[in-house]
Amino acid sequence: MPTELSGLTSVGLMPKESPSLVKKGSKPLHIGLPKESSTQEKRVVLTPEAVGLLSNNDIEVMVESGAGEQAKFKDQDYSDAGAKIVYSKKEVFSADVVLKVDAPTLEEINMMSNGACLISALQMEKQTPEFIQALNEKKITAVAFEYLEDKVGGMPVVRAMAEIAGSTVMLIAAEYLSSVNAGKGLILGGITGVPPTQVVIIGAGTVAEYAARTALGLGASIKVFDNHIYKLRRIKQLLGQQIYTSTIDNYSLSQALAEADVVIGALRAEKGRNKIVVTEEMVANMIHGSIIIDVGIDQGGCIETARMTTHDDPVYKVHDIIHYCVPNIASRVARTASYSLSNIFTPIILQMNDLGGAEEMIFTYKWFLRGVYTYRGSLTNAFLAKKFGLNHKELQLLLAARY
Repeated sequence: MPTELSGLTSVGLMPKESPSLVKKGSKPLHIGLPKESSTQEKRVVLTPEAVGLLSNNDIEVMVESGAGEQAKFKDQDYSDAGAKIVYSKKEVFSADVVLKVDAPTLEEINMMSNGACLISALQMEKQTPEFIQALNEKKITAVAFEYLEDKVGGMPVVRAMAEIAGSTVMLIAAEYLSSVNAGKGLILGGITGVPPTQVVIIGAGTVAEYAARTALGLGASIKVFDNHIYKLRRIKQLLGQQIYTSTIDNYSLSQALAEADVVIGALRAEKGRNKIVVTEEMVANMIHGSIIIDVGIDQGGCIETARMTTHDDPVYKVHDIIHYCVPNIASRVARTASYSLSNIFTPIILQMNDLGGAEEMIFTYKWFLRGVYTYRGSLTNAFLAKKFGLNHKELQLLLAARY
């Protein structure tokens, strides 16, 4: 019997192990995770745990020394997870795919390989035509965080950062209402026998939802304004309370602002730059010592007196009203925000690796395509083209030209 079995094996009749599946890509992805050059940015896109998962799937990850330091991730954590720690910025930017939070500088773009993929925030208000031209000269496929969609049409990065910003914004308001910071000397909320703090929230999206939850939990009285009735209805349902809601009209908003202790600007631009809904005159009529926080300042904001500030110098006063207008509020809680970003981008990188690169991702998934604003030397975002006076090409037509 053993002889017969031996004979069967020799002529190939016995079943053998099936060959492993071959990926479409000719080689695994090479990911670069640089250290943020801006002192204002403390987040990192991938955590050590995510790097471990990517490494287990044969994806090479280069991490610039100190990249996770501000979010309390050590180089050793990344090294133990399988990453290669590099000390040269030029080396980390030479990767196939560069992942970073802040948009790269012109110097950093020049370090990138021709035809590479950049995934980062765009931060439109900070960009110039030179930035777009530098990407196009290198034929870089650039993908903006804030334009990425998921499979059901949501915006995962915007949603995640909005949740964090909304939860954090009321804690910021509490800081600047206190007497220690020369505020009105109020507790955010209320105690027995003392009227509650008055909070006005302009916008009824995700930031507004989480800001309202925090404010209500502390005992504050809130008023929410938005011009979309369905958003106002939705926020009431989500909060499970009969809160004050109103469409945005000058009279109602002016009355609410005149009594407000805290004003949160949480309108998100639908097409390009935000519209101003709070005029300087309205701000001048507010109670002295009140605080305004414009969360949408990176898109121009919705308050006339708002201008972009930094974590190092976050506030200024206009008409004795404190203004806090830092664009990356989520960076205040860098570790939480980094885990949130990592949860979103780890599966995207795994999918990209399975397909064989960024170009296949664009061609295969419309939700990923939405984030692309430069592709192979062409600007593909119509709004950016209009803003900077540049020509653009429709990405769908460029993709069709591949075949």
